[in-house]
Amino acid sequence: MDKDGLLSMPWVFLHAIKDYYDMPWIVSKYPPIKATFNITPPLIKQLKIYEEFGYKRDRFLLNWMKRPNELHPKDKKALLKICKSASPAMIENFERLKELYDKRELNDKEMIEIEVLFLLSWCGNYLRKNSKIVKDLIKKERDFSEDDKRVLLEELLTFIPSILPFYKKLAVSKQIALSTTPLNHPILPLLINMQNAKISNPKTTLPKDSLSLKDDAITQVKEAINLYKETFSLTPTGFWPAEGAVDEESIKIYKQNGIRWIATDEAILLKSLGSEKKELIYKEYSFNDVFIAFRDHLLSDKIGFHYRYLDADEASSDFMAYLKSLGDNAFVSVIVDGENAWEFYKNNGYDFFTSLYKKLSNSKEIKIVTLDEISQTKTTSLEKIHPGSWIYGTFDTWVGNEEKNRAWELLFQAKREIKSRDKKIKELFLLCECSDWFWWYGDDHYSDFLDEFDKLFRSNLASIYKLANQNIPANLLLPIIKKRELKILSTKPQEYITPKIDGKDSSFYEWLGAGEVDESSLLSTMDGLDVTVKKIYFCEDKKFLYLRLNGDMDKLLKKFKEIEILCRQNSKSYTLPLKKSYKKGGICYKIDEVLEISIDKNICKNQIRVKLIGKRGVVNELVPISADITFEDSYNENWFI
Repeated sequence: MDKDGLLSMPWVFLHAIKDYYDMPWIVSKYPPIKATFNITPPLIKQLKIYEEFGYKRDRFLLNWMKRPNELHPKDKKALLKICKSASPAMIENFERLKELYDKRELNDKEMIEIEVLFLLSWCGNYLRKNSKIVKDLIKKERDFSEDDKRVLLEELLTFIPSILPFYKKLAVSKQIALSTTPLNHPILPLLINMQNAKISNPKTTLPKDSLSLKDDAITQVKEAINLYKETFSLTPTGFWPAEGAVDEESIKIYKQNGIRWIATDEAILLKSLGSEKKELIYKEYSFNDVFIAFRDHLLSDKIGFHYRYLDADEASSDFMAYLKSLGDNAFVSVIVDGENAWEFYKNNGYDFFTSLYKKLSNSKEIKIVTLDEISQTKTTSLEKIHPGSWIYGTFDTWVGNEEKNRAWELLFQAKREIKSRDKKIKELFLLCECSDWFWWYGDDHYSDFLDEFDKLFRSNLASIYKLANQNIPANLLLPIIKKRELKILSTKPQEYITPKIDGKDSSFYEWLGAGEVDESSLLSTMDGLDVTVKKIYFCEDKKFLYLRLNGDMDKLLKKFKEIEILCRQNSKSYTLPLKKSYKKGGICYKIDEVLEISIDKNICKNQIRVKLIGKRGVVNELVPISADITFEDSYNENWFI
């Protein structure tokens, strides 16, 4: 909530119409499939706000409901910023929305169109298949009216109250298990003892004058349990600690509150055991009689970050092959972000899930269980737990950077200065302990909404001082976030270039002026993917397209058996054996220090991509990972001296 008591961002509403119902709904269509869903307290609270107040507590929807000519210019700008934030995969089938995205100025009619189409692009598969209103508006495509806006929003707000009861229904039937997270999604070990960050990574710089907020940590757990009981009329048995963040003291708190199982990342297990043997993660473990599921980082992140770039059947085949490669009796925990990945998948992930669930349902070798079920099995008891999170097994994503530390220091400052027992003040303190604030500070993550996050965090702390009738400290009025821009991870070619295809990194000047894609930078720190190709150069002359792939060439030759050239514009592909050199049919390549490729423009133009196909016959790597390479054949804008 912002200072006016409004939800400042509409992400819960948008994910509610796209993901929160779709995820369990797809599972329900395949009875052999079981899953565990984690429902956080902030999600429950915000869904209930929409159930009770409709759009009237959401700043975005309040502006969305106004006629365009009624909008203040500042509100119109904010509205358009969000309406132009949908991913390319979400707007793929909305040609009119693509047209509107490219326009700088929109008239009133176009404003209504972009508003309606934006919400339609966020509607999930359940709504697109089952809501007549949604289907009719998608079919209409353009020329929407204010009445269309009203009818659409009424339909979506009527849908939202069905979400949480649907989870309860599936939980009661035992097809799914439900868990929750401490109240405001805090990094519990850091609240309990900031020294945990130093224990986890001795190089971490700690905030100055830190305090133990253990009492708050206990409250975060107890209040989450109370809200869960109130919502589902059930008692939670499991917790996903926010960001998989654990230490021994937080596990003790979970146990004292009746929690039987938690989950975190494989890095925590391996550091706790002092081992690098990944095969150790495929067993059942507990600590202090609390069952702990350790996520398979690579397989989980393939779903979260990699499979979006593959066809559904290719992705599900890779998943199945991975499981089968582990042999018999392996316990595998696949734990993924339940909402953010799917907006980058074709059809919101529906094709991938249906393909995967069909394969799993038909498998006689793989047994699927919920964490409620597996937590009651015999386990290996761990002697200690290394403090850390699911990202590198440390807490560096939330502490250690100058901006992150300053946010913590302002929180600790307020804790020292405000001793009030006022209920609202306590709630605001708990809110300011949310992990998301510290995630967005620092230069390791980027969003177009960084300034909004920063202002909201500081305004929450400022509200604490106001409620306590104390002056707001001057340092709380200064932005924490420094001005910065998203790093440029790719560049375009700047002129015609004709490199020699010999597989040699022969000269700095040979590829000078070529386009460049830095794969190692494109992958975020959480991906955990073993990428063979680290950097791609691309260029062309009048006859040929050229690619150069940098990486471990010995590994490339051992790991992959084929290379496939995908030509998007003419919908053709060319699958070639992967060896030291090849020349046939307009394609030539050589592998030595690098992999260099030339492709005749008569067989392939403009948009291309490379697939490296593994020894098992499934696709292991797309190059580039993020998107096709586009050759523009025009260098008037990109020339250089």
